[in-house]
Amino acid sequence: MGKMKVVITRPEADAAAWVRALTERGHEVLALPLIEILAAPDAAPLRQAWQCLSRYHAVMFVSGNAVAQFAAAQEALALTAWAHQAPHTRAWGTGPGTRQALLRAGVSAPQIDAPDTGQFDSEALWQLVQGGVRAGQRVLIVRGGAAQQALTPGAAGVGRDWLASVLRGAGVEVDFVVAYGRRAPVWSAPQRARALAATADASLWLFSSAEAVGNLRQLLPQQNWSAARAMATHARIAQAARDAGFGVVWESRASLHQVVASIESIA
Repeated sequence: MGKMKVVITRPEADAAAWVRALTERGHEVLALPLIEILAAPDAAPLRQAWQCLSRYHAVMFVSGNAVAQFAAAQEALALTAWAHQAPHTRAWGTGPGTRQALLRAGVSAPQIDAPDTGQFDSEALWQLVQGGVRAGQRVLIVRGGAAQQALTPGAAGVGRDWLASVLRGAGVEVDFVVAYGRRAPVWSAPQRARALAATADASLWLFSSAEAVGNLRQLLPQQNWSAARAMATHARIAQAARDAGFGVVWESRASLHQVVASIESIA
């Protein structure tokens, strides 16, 4: 098995397991987060959502970060656990990482709906849950937002418009609440130097978010990426990397073990 130089672009808290797994396999790994996660400066909308939890047929979480921030609001209110607060409300996620975050937050496994094999996105989630969706129900989508975005329920869902549209088409009322902020990181001089080196040393840039690709373009606006290589965990992310100018872009399933296998298949 060949060894690779891999750049992990996931947010700092999410990157550790990926760095560890690839390092243990003998790869040279650089953690270079391209999205910075911020706590919600105003927790009031999250608290309101918790107090109204039982009115929702389901709460959809876009990521483990969304789960963590939502759970923090529950803890601040000293409310009872999900199973007692809203025993009939489903918890939706798009993959195993969000499922694990929900379990850590105390949501019982029977209340969780999330794809556990193959495709991990809103389309796969919809295939899983659509049989239980009825007109007149309400669904809350818990997501992140730009750092300057107002943290209010009902705001447009960045990256979740497709699911919201499908739900509304089925007669479901959809609310949004922003649980955390996201922004492009501010790089130190050493980070910038490492990033520039990775553009031309055969490193493989691993992207799990199209937003990360956009932030990279913002951080290195004059960079020519034609000699660089990328792997993306979804077709939409892969297209963002191609649009940025990456010379070679591979696609992989999104779970950690699938990404590791995909990397090693091209090493």
